[in-house]
Amino acid sequence: MTKYDFIKSATSISAKQIKTCVDLLEDGNTIPFIARYRKDKTGNLDEVAVKAIEDNLKEYKNISDRKQTILKTLTELEELTIELENKINDTWDKKKLEDIYAPYKPKRSTRATKALKAGLKPLALKILKIKEKWSLSDEVKKYIDTNKKVRTEQEAVQGACDIIAMFFADDMNVKEKCRILAGSGQISISKRRGVGEEKNKYEEYYDRKEKVKNIPSHRVLAILRGEKEKFLSISLEIDMDTLKDHIYRLYEIEKKYCKELLKDTVEDSLKRLILPSMQNEILGDLKEKADKKAISIFSKNLESLLLSAPLGEKAVLAVDPGIRTGAKVVVLSKYGQYITGDAVYFQNSSETEKNKIKKMIKDHNIEYVALGNGTGDREVRDFIENIFKEENISLPVISVNESGASIYSASKLAQKEFPNLDLTLRGAISIGRRLQDPLSELVKIDPKSIGVGQYQHDVDQNLLKDELDHVVIRCVNKVGVNLNTSGEYLLKYVAGLNMKNAKEIVKKREEDGPYINRKELLKVKGIGAKTFEQCAGFLRIKGKDPIENTGVHPESYYILKKISKKLQIDIKEILINTKSLERIEPVDLYDEKTGRLAVEDILQELKKPGLDPRDEFEDSQFDKGLKTIDDLKDGMVVNGKVTNITGFGAFCDIGVHQDGLIHISQITEKYIKDVNEVLYTGQKVKVKVISVDTERKRISLSMKDI
Repeated sequence: MTKYDFIKSATSISAKQIKTCVDLLEDGNTIPFIARYRKDKTGNLDEVAVKAIEDNLKEYKNISDRKQTILKTLTELEELTIELENKINDTWDKKKLEDIYAPYKPKRSTRATKALKAGLKPLALKILKIKEKWSLSDEVKKYIDTNKKVRTEQEAVQGACDIIAMFFADDMNVKEKCRILAGSGQISISKRRGVGEEKNKYEEYYDRKEKVKNIPSHRVLAILRGEKEKFLSISLEIDMDTLKDHIYRLYEIEKKYCKELLKDTVEDSLKRLILPSMQNEILGDLKEKADKKAISIFSKNLESLLLSAPLGEKAVLAVDPGIRTGAKVVVLSKYGQYITGDAVYFQNSSETEKNKIKKMIKDHNIEYVALGNGTGDREVRDFIENIFKEENISLPVISVNESGASIYSASKLAQKEFPNLDLTLRGAISIGRRLQDPLSELVKIDPKSIGVGQYQHDVDQNLLKDELDHVVIRCVNKVGVNLNTSGEYLLKYVAGLNMKNAKEIVKKREEDGPYINRKELLKVKGIGAKTFEQCAGFLRIKGKDPIENTGVHPESYYILKKISKKLQIDIKEILINTKSLERIEPVDLYDEKTGRLAVEDILQELKKPGLDPRDEFEDSQFDKGLKTIDDLKDGMVVNGKVTNITGFGAFCDIGVHQDGLIHISQITEKYIKDVNEVLYTGQKVKVKVISVDTERKRISLSMKDI
């Protein structure tokens, strides 16, 4: 099977598209570049499709490498036959490949391997195969040796049976039947022995059974966590009688002279080897599936958060609320630069503390207030709004999710950005910048610390990192990056660039001044033609030439000259008067290098130069009468903001320092399978309080009947 055939078998993408895309990937092209600037070659494959091709290409290479390792090992063991080699070469299923290898795979020291070393394999084969009458006792005596490896007849028989039990456990047909039965089996969950009577979060799973094929992904991760934390015990239940009968038929146990001994061995193999192994496999499969689901949800949440509407270039007063040590307040320019900051002790409402806020607002022409949603935020809001009332000030106070701000403030990056500032002020700066431009600020923080995932510490960390990195890269390249204002932490996510490139870009900018055009990147150390090709289209320069602030790739500037020539208008004038583009027939611009889809994208960019693909910023406010969970009453309808989406519902901030849950069944009147069909992270919603458990700090919300 070729790599192209392998990818086609795993996707619904055409063979031609796959081959083109694989060739582009293997030629060093990045996913964002292929999806954005090679549409005509790939047949308009989007980033999701290109990523799927890349993932399956990696899987193909991993399986190929595994095959080579297996073939090499079998050769060294002198077990490789032509038939076995063909079987391995024809197999592209990971499980089946390992099943083929299992009987030959070097094993750790077990009862069976010790029996093999003692030379008991011939005895095992006789017990397993002979149908006619024979003397087991006479045969066994041949295996008693003076070295006392096998000291008694009982040890010899037991060793032979251990080898047979291993044969059953390694048999591909037995494994396949076991998998089929496990698919219709169930997972039994119980309270672990030794766990006390005190309440814990896993109580709801005690004495519970879940069908393997129906258990929800989030529940899989919950019970596995419960097992890891030693609260729960998990076991796989399958139809053992059917599996036992299958082995009997497969090995014709009833026809063998030692059938009673073999039946006991089947029983031993099932309980000691087959079922425990299958339980590990099934739980591993369930976890792998659950990991992918959780990571997919996390990725969608992260993408929604990163692409949140930016406030834009507005001067901001940013506040990190605090009670004991006071609120940390900073002033940020409209470009996000730190101007000044102070601690404000709002509890005493003294004129001194009020004057700090008044002065900052007046001296720096503040347009918005960004207030972190941590402890004390409602009290700080009241303090600020009272000042506004006294002074007749009208400024929006926007609540900002501060998850991860403290991690950023203590990071090496924050120390490098603000070496002379206290880390608490750095946290306030992060809150303010999140309002101005969420993407630019949030990329500085490990996505796992932003607070939009669930079970993120339980899932496969390599898979999680790979997917989240891809999401960040996708978002950064979708929006575009300002070449003259962005730091290395943002530039490193641009297609084709890495941290080393990003540092060199910033270094040249600091030494030689702002970039005038994108082609100047070719003068940066480490950036050659290929790197330039990959990154140039995603970088923006706000300057004299408006073309440099569009997504038109420099490789297509010759198309702009064609347009200018046809319209007899300078391209800069065309960007001012985009109506002139209506006179252009796209077909007149196609050529071998630039096809229809590329031309359409270029014309779209010219019609809306410098357009930010993110939504326009909209203010949102919580209900002023709500401060704590105690203020909630059943039936209340309140404003909320979706903070996190899971497989079973969405969490919603309603301003009481405890997110409420909108269960998937309470989102809409119609049945939905995926919460993302209706909601996204950051979405503003109206919700009804349907129950409040103050002791367990649980709030149940509904979007129905409002």
